[in-house]
Amino acid sequence: MTITVERDIFRLAQVFTISRGSRTEAQVLTVRITRDGVTGWGECVPYARYDETLDSVTQEILGLPSEVTRGMLQELLPAGAARNAVDCALWDLEAKQTGKRVWELAGLPVPGPEITAYTLSLDTPEAMRVQAEKNAFRPLLKIKLGTPDDMPRLEAVRAGAPKSQIIVDANEGWSADVYADLAPHLVRLGVALVEQPLPASEDEALIGMDRPVPVCADESCHDRASLPHLKGKYDVVNIKLDKTGGLTEALALREQALREGYKVMVGCMVGSSLAMAPATLVAQGVMVTDLDGPLLLAEDRDNALQFDADGVHPPVSALWG
Repeated sequence: MTITVERDIFRLAQVFTISRGSRTEAQVLTVRITRDGVTGWGECVPYARYDETLDSVTQEILGLPSEVTRGMLQELLPAGAARNAVDCALWDLEAKQTGKRVWELAGLPVPGPEITAYTLSLDTPEAMRVQAEKNAFRPLLKIKLGTPDDMPRLEAVRAGAPKSQIIVDANEGWSADVYADLAPHLVRLGVALVEQPLPASEDEALIGMDRPVPVCADESCHDRASLPHLKGKYDVVNIKLDKTGGLTEALALREQALREGYKVMVGCMVGSSLAMAPATLVAQGVMVTDLDGPLLLAEDRDNALQFDADGVHPPVSALWG
C-alpha cells in the first residue's frame, strides 16, 4: 500500500472573512492511498486554530506505517486534519475495492439531499446586506460575526433576507457580556442558532446563562472525548470531519451526541467537494447542515457535489465513496 500527499489550492469566488482574518483561497491536502492498483482519496484542511499547518499535517500522514487500517488509524493519529484525510481515503478505497458505496459499508440508509446553510462572510453592515439580498432566495443563511459591534450587521442581513432562516457564527469572538447583551436581539430577529459565541477556553461562563436561542459548540467540540465538557453549556454540537479526524469518528460522535440529548450540526472548513462528500453521510437528518464549502469556491473537483433547491446531494461514486 502506498500513501501520497499533495497540496492543492482552490481560488475562492470572493474574499472570505471571519473574526480571525480573511482569505482568498483554500489550501488543502489531498491524500491518495493505493493498494493492488486501486486508489482511494480524501481531503483535509489544516487549521491554524488547532496548531495545524500544511507541513505538520503532511508529516503526520507520511509517518504512518505502509499498511494502515481504519482501526489502527484511530490509535496512531489524534483527532484532526491528518487522520481525517487518511480515514476518508481508506473508506473510499474499500468502496472501490468491494464495489459498494460507503454508506453500505457503514450500515447506513441510502442518503439523500439535505438543505445546507450558505455563509455570508464578515463585512460592513452595508456589504452584508448586499450579500444577503443576493442570497435571499436561499432558505438558510449563516452569518459570520464575532465583534463587539455586530448588531448593525445582524439587522442588515435580516433586512436583506427577510424570509431566510438565519444562524450566527461568532467564531469565539464575543465576550460573555457581549453575548448576554445580544441574546434577546437574536430572538427578536429570528435567529435559529448561535455557534460558539465565547472562546472555548472561556465557555464555562455559559453555565447558568440564559440561552434563549440554541447554542452550538464548534471549537469546543472535536470528538466524543469533548462531550463531558459540554454539559450545561451547549444545546447543539457541530461535527466537522477535520475536527473528528474522519468519517469513522464523526459517525460515532453523532450517535453518542444524539444519545446524550444534543442536537447535531454538521459543518465544514472551506474546502472542495471531496472534503464535503463524506460529511453528507453524517448530515442525514441533523438539525443543521452547513456544507457550503464548494459554493464559496471559484473552482472545484471534477464530478463535484450537486447543489440545487433540494440541498446538497450525496456524492457520485466518481467523486468519492
